[in-house]
Amino acid sequence: MVGAADKKENEALNDKTLVFPAPPLVVVPVAGGDTHFAVRRIYCVGRNYAAHAREMGGDPDREPPFFFAKPADAVVVALPGQTADIAYPPMTGNVHHEIELVVAIGKAGRDIAVDAALEHVFGYAVGLDMTRRDLQGAMKEKGRPWEIGKAYDQSAPIGPLHAASVTGHPSQGAIWVTVDGAERQRSDIDQLIWNVPETIAHLSRYFELQPGDLIYTGTPEGVAKVERWQTMVGGIDGLGEIQVRMV
Repeated sequence: MVGAADKKENEALNDKTLVFPAPPLVVVPVAGGDTHFAVRRIYCVGRNYAAHAREMGGDPDREPPFFFAKPADAVVVALPGQTADIAYPPMTGNVHHEIELVVAIGKAGRDIAVDAALEHVFGYAVGLDMTRRDLQGAMKEKGRPWEIGKAYDQSAPIGPLHAASVTGHPSQGAIWVTVDGAERQRSDIDQLIWNVPETIAHLSRYFELQPGDLIYTGTPEGVAKVERWQTMVGGIDGLGEIQVRMV
């Protein structure tokens, strides 16, 4: 975490003192207004729906939650009523869609208790964890990290954030995705193995969560290949839909 002195020094920096311009701030719009959520980190939960864990060869009855990450600039915002284009990534022939409930953290915390976890949530969104499945599989076989399959450019499409102060904290509701109109994934967020408070509590044991963190909470069964020029439409009850095209 940046200390107070460092923050003051950073505020004094400008493009003339940097060796190259600072990267643009990554933001996600908040539904119902003109405010934005600045993204700090993206955490993702692996195999958090039982049926998906089984289709990926896992054991949902015994496996504790595990996490991986994506860079903040993997975010691509899909605005309501618009189609967000994402580039087909290089070095792969098998890109999969994974529809997910995304949790936005609005209050810092470490070692957060389950019964206090929702106090740290700013809001929720619909997201897609895009995956180079062939590269991920190759890394699994070699016991290597997943980044090359998960953390690539434009791999984290997301819709507007819905403030929990307006929507409440969803614990059930349909989650789905279609590709060119054909349904691929459909479940209910009440099927999460580790629900949102439990996920936050587990994650906060390993990292101090901060405002600006996003948590992609896992995907249900039915993950499948997406080809160039196909369009995905994904949604969650109460949080709207996103439309994303692979180009």
